[in-house]
Amino acid sequence: LGGRMTELQSALLLRRQLAELNKNPVEGFSAGLIDDNDLYRWEVLIIGPPDTLYEGGVFKAHLTFPKDYPLRPPKMKFITEIWHPNVDKNGDVCISILHEPGEDKYGYEKPEERWLPIHTVETIMISVISMLADPNGDSPANVDAAKEWREDRNGEFKRKVARCVRKSQETAF
Repeated sequence: LGGRMTELQSALLLRRQLAELNKNPVEGFSAGLIDDNDLYRWEVLIIGPPDTLYEGGVFKAHLTFPKDYPLRPPKMKFITEIWHPNVDKNGDVCISILHEPGEDKYGYEKPEERWLPIHTVETIMISVISMLADPNGDSPANVDAAKEWREDRNGEFKRKVARCVRKSQETAF
């Protein structure tokens, strides 16, 4: 029964978070279900944060929640192409708060930087938006993007991001 209970609780929690976001939208993103019958798969639209290279972009991503959410974090994947040090080439987002809870075996992250059950879709999205504004070059998921961000931020890096922003605008509408 344990597993079934957790699943019911996670479904209730997700439904509540979705209702809350629909009632009180948070600036910078919107969220909804990919399929109305599946509470564990969400689609989010992120508006590129103002005064960043991503400004004007409309980036689509999917959040996939485990059945034991919120004990474990969802996975997040950009569907829209995005060039960023903390997003790998497949679109998978690599950010501390989406890492499994507990100790980091590599010793980079403190446990409190990793996933905690108090996190919500809102806190995840706020972290991701701030990651867009301020990449973490220390533990890159996209090594090429991180290198360009460090060495040629206003050249090659900026050009690639601008291309992604333009593409995102064409596909968004």
